[in-house]
Amino acid sequence: MLTPCGKKHLKAVALRTYSGHRKQSVGDERIVELLPMVQSIAQRVVTYLKPPLSFGDLISAGTIGLVKAARDFDPSCRAEFKTYAYIRIKGAILDELRGWSFVSVNLHRQIRRAMQVSREITDQTGAAPNDNELAEKLEITIDELHKMFEGVRAQQFVSMDGAGENMPLLGSTLASAGTITPDKQIEHAELIDSLTDAIKLLPEKQRQVVLLYYQQNLTMKQIADVLEVTESRISQLHAGAIFNLSVRLRQWKNNGK
Repeated sequence: MLTPCGKKHLKAVALRTYSGHRKQSVGDERIVELLPMVQSIAQRVVTYLKPPLSFGDLISAGTIGLVKAARDFDPSCRAEFKTYAYIRIKGAILDELRGWSFVSVNLHRQIRRAMQVSREITDQTGAAPNDNELAEKLEITIDELHKMFEGVRAQQFVSMDGAGENMPLLGSTLASAGTITPDKQIEHAELIDSLTDAIKLLPEKQRQVVLLYYQQNLTMKQIADVLEVTESRISQLHAGAIFNLSVRLRQWKNNGK
């Protein structure tokens, strides 16, 4: 959490950086107003990924993204500045993260095999496998399975477009709120239908976490309180849900649906 002095410093940095771009339609007060959104996005990244970078590093990157959004925003476009700024802030933070490797080569190979096995089980049973079933099939421990799930979640979050993974960016799809362009609306609608079906196939606890996190916008800690389990367990359930949904959406992508 930033101290009052820290917040004041960020405001000063943002306003200094923005000076010289007064001809743009976004004023200083709007930048200051949206600075809390930088902190909110950075905090969610920290909770979501536990990255090697410090919270301050992510805040700095996000603030630069906000300033550039104010500089580049075209008011003639239909998008609201807040929506545009959110995309640029998150993009700047992700750019900062891309230089770090979250998944080893061996873990990446294990993820691909696990997705194949999970898809086979889902096709056979009509439901996504629970942790014990998948771990047994892969001949790994539950702890190793959870580590693999964390790797999948990191891949999904850091990749802006799923490049190299041949699947849609899951987190953005789950949390999207009218930010897609018109030419992508039909494809997006089909993707949402497939995602809805996939959510129905999730184990109950994973399904609850997905709905509370993305639909109700609760934090991991709040969800832990609701479900009366530890925050660590909620993180595990969330990562497992991301894995299972990624399996389904990879299939959707490969089939061209």
